[in-house]
Amino acid sequence: MDHNQQLFERAQKVIPGGVNSPVRAFRAVGGTPRFVQRAQGAYFWDANGKKHIDYIGSWGPMILGHGHPAVLEAVQKAALDGFSFGAPTEREVELAEAILELVPSIDMVRLVSSGTEAGMSTIRLARGATGRKTIIKFEGCYHGHADALLVKAGSGLATFGNPTSAGVPPEVVQHTLVLEYNNVEQLEAAFAQHGADIACLMIEPIAGNMNFVRASVPFMKRCRELCTQHGALLAFDEVMTGFRVALGSAQSVYAQLIPGFEPDMTVMGKVIGGGMPLAAFGAKRAVMEHLAPLGGVYQAGTLSGNPVATACGLATLREIRKPGFFEALSARTQSLVAGLAAAANEAGVPFRGDSQGGMFGFFLLDHLPQNYAAVMKTDGPRFNRFFHGMLNRGVYFAPALYEAGFVSAAHTEADVAETVAAAKEVFASL
Repeated sequence: MDHNQQLFERAQKVIPGGVNSPVRAFRAVGGTPRFVQRAQGAYFWDANGKKHIDYIGSWGPMILGHGHPAVLEAVQKAALDGFSFGAPTEREVELAEAILELVPSIDMVRLVSSGTEAGMSTIRLARGATGRKTIIKFEGCYHGHADALLVKAGSGLATFGNPTSAGVPPEVVQHTLVLEYNNVEQLEAAFAQHGADIACLMIEPIAGNMNFVRASVPFMKRCRELCTQHGALLAFDEVMTGFRVALGSAQSVYAQLIPGFEPDMTVMGKVIGGGMPLAAFGAKRAVMEHLAPLGGVYQAGTLSGNPVATACGLATLREIRKPGFFEALSARTQSLVAGLAAAANEAGVPFRGDSQGGMFGFFLLDHLPQNYAAVMKTDGPRFNRFFHGMLNRGVYFAPALYEAGFVSAAHTEADVAETVAAAKEVFASL
C-alpha cells in the first residue's frame, strides 16, 4: 500500500492541487509527491517509511541538516517562554545585530515572516526612498509571489513585462521592466531609456529558480555602475544565497571579485530562520529610515520577529560562524557535483554542474547556461527520468528541472558516495 498516494488523494480533496506550494505537486516530473513523516540530519523518511538522502533541505534553510541539537535546544527553550507576543523581544535585536555584523552593506534591518514579504517590502521601500516608479528584474529570477514581480519579459528590447499569473492586472506590472539575465547590452539600453525613473534593480546574484545560474562578474559590475550613475538602488535578493553560499552571503563573493562592491539593499530568508518562517530586508540607514514608524513607507506584521523563529535563526548563525564550517561545506558540495559529472561522462550523458558554498545545480547540457532562454534548452524528459531513477534509489533532488539543490553540514562522504553510485546506474539507463 502506497501511503504517499493515499495522502495525496486526501490532500487533493481539500487543498488546491494537493499541495501548499506548487512545485511540491510533482507536476513537472510526474508521479506522486513524497509526504515527509520525519527528518534527521541529511535524511527524511516518507509516508511509506522509506529513507531518502535530502538535497532540498526545505529549499535551503537546513544548512546544518535536520534536527541539529543546538538548534533544537534553542527552539525548545524559546517555546517554553511563549510562541508569539506581538511586542518587541531582545532576541530580535540580537538577530538583527548578528546579520549586520556579517553583512557590512546593511546598517539597519527589518524582520518579516517570508521571502515574498521581504521582497515586496523592498520594492515598496525603494520606490518610497527614491520617489520613482520603475523597477528592473530579470527573466528566470524569482522574488516571491508579489503581484509586481510575477512578470515575464515583454516583446521587445527593454520593454515592460506581462503578468505571468491570473489575477495580476497589466496595470500592476506596467512599471516592471524584465530583462535577460547576464545581458549587458540590454541592461544598458534599459537605463538609457528609463534611467531617470528607475527606483531599483532587483537581482538574484546566483539565480536558484532557473536551476543554478551565476551573474557574470562583468554583468554584475555593470549593474552596480548603472545604478550608481542613475541614482537607482541595487537590491540583492539573497533569500536563497544569504549565509548559504558564503558566511558573508553572495555579495561577499562578488566583493572579492569587484573592488568596493556592495548592493544598496538586501533581501534575506531561509538560513536566517533555520527552517522557521523568518526573513528580512535591510539597507543603509538613510534608506531604512523611510520605513514606518520613522518614515512614510508602511510595512507591518503581527508575527514579524517571532521569538521562536529568531531563536532558531540565531542558533543556526552561531553554528555556521564556527571556523572551517564553509570550507567543509563547500568541499562536500564540490565533491557531489564532481561525482555526478564523472558518472554522467562515463555514461556519455551531457552534464554541466556548478556550486558555491552549500548550493549547487546541474544541467543535462554540454555548457553552463547564462540565462533563462538557455536553461530552457535542457532535455526535460531526460531529466525527469533521471529524477525518478534517483528517487527510486532513495536520493531526493528537486522535483523540477529549474530548481537549485542544497547540501548541508550533515551530509557525509558516504552520502555523496551513495548518491554518485546511484547516479551511475541511472545515467547508464538514460
